[in-house]
Amino acid sequence: MTSTRQDAWTEDEDLLLAEIVLRYIREGGTQLQAFEQVGKKVSRTAAACGFRWNSYVRKHYKKAIELAKKQRKKNFKQKSDHYPIKQTEQTTEDLTIEKVINYIQSLGETQAIHKQNENEKRKLQDELLDIKSQYRELQNKYKKIKKEHDQLIEDYSSMLVIMDKARKMAMKHENEDPQKEQLQFQMDKNGNLQRMKNKQ
Repeated sequence: MTSTRQDAWTEDEDLLLAEIVLRYIREGGTQLQAFEQVGKKVSRTAAACGFRWNSYVRKHYKKAIELAKKQRKKNFKQKSDHYPIKQTEQTTEDLTIEKVINYIQSLGETQAIHKQNENEKRKLQDELLDIKSQYRELQNKYKKIKKEHDQLIEDYSSMLVIMDKARKMAMKHENEDPQKEQLQFQMDKNGNLQRMKNKQ
């Protein structure tokens, strides 16, 4: 038994799904039968195929669906014209026990597909909430890191200004009186510059 896939749909798979569903519509088959056939070909459940068709693929094939329905009506009319029967006989033929049972079974399968679609929808909604929560957490971390980075840049800029002032003061002192003792500066524990005299 092949494992059921749960990975993302490819463009080729979407195209295959559309082709088979449209063919079933034209030939008078049910979409459920089409989903089952596609599921076998792409190793997915019929419910997953139905969910993909209803949530994404169908809206890209609206005109094709209308054409397929018209073709189905045309084919049905041609068959009716070719094999004319009375309305009462046709109604009696259509309402066989086998067809009623098949119809009820298809309703049950459709309901199962809807139920599975709802479960998949809830699962996706839960995943979306988790992703949003992770996004908010990452956003808060980013803001904190950015604030720390901006503070470091500001401290670095202040330090450059202080060092530039100290350099200019030292150069000014040397230019005024080269015979005087050279001045040196050191930074105290509070970050302020103190002037120190060199012993010569």
